[in-house]
Amino acid sequence: MNPIRFDDWTAPVPAVRREVLSVLPEEETDRPPVLFVPGLGHGAWAFAEHWLAHAAERGYPAHSVSPRDRGDLRAQVHDVVQVAVSLPRQVVLVGHGAGARVVARVLARYPARAAVLAAPLLDGRAALGAALRANPAGTLPALVGGRLRVNRRQLFGPGMPAERADAYLGRLVHPGARMQRQLAGRDASPAPVGDPPVLVVGSPDDRVVPRASLDRAAVRHGGAPLLFPGMGHDLMLDTGWTEPLDAILDWLDKELGG
Repeated sequence: MNPIRFDDWTAPVPAVRREVLSVLPEEETDRPPVLFVPGLGHGAWAFAEHWLAHAAERGYPAHSVSPRDRGDLRAQVHDVVQVAVSLPRQVVLVGHGAGARVVARVLARYPARAAVLAAPLLDGRAALGAALRANPAGTLPALVGGRLRVNRRQLFGPGMPAERADAYLGRLVHPGARMQRQLAGRDASPAPVGDPPVLVVGSPDDRVVPRASLDRAAVRHGGAPLLFPGMGHDLMLDTGWTEPLDAILDWLDKELGG
């Protein structure tokens, strides 16, 4: 399928140098590559901390891409499509948070082998309500174009050491007011091409994505969310990160016959 669309020709996305981090299995494998897409404020590093190496140990070539600085949704979709088509095999897409919204749009133009929406930020209004309840001081500035500031209670479960949580928070970058505005409403992505299997995972204790949003996202793809109680929004960085990743890889093994 041609990933180029009419608006890409008439108003092309500016070229950038994309950061892609990769960890490959020690032995050659027939499993498809997995491309991880980070969420708001995060970069490829968020998956390089734990998930890339663990996925490679399970036999999956693992890659993560950083969203471009100040890029909007269209630019980030473009970047993910370009990275996906550059890999030697049809990829599995795993998007986290706002990265799951990017993946949902990529699925409408790239025939992925499968996809995982992890703590997907698909309903911006519900997420905004949750953020105002959990962290009003950090959320209110975003309503007038300022920077959204999340705290450790929003991203991590109670078992995360404060020093480690603060170190991760210090690595977050401001995505820009335009991206924040684009995420404010509900996602209206077209249906995926090729009908790939799609798994929704998250935590009922997530203070960014409410449980009802997880349920709606899963129903849209014909299933129920796979839940990990006690974890925060950042499933890939929180303590207990192996549990959701192993569940994702077990699901891929089953769906793809691994």
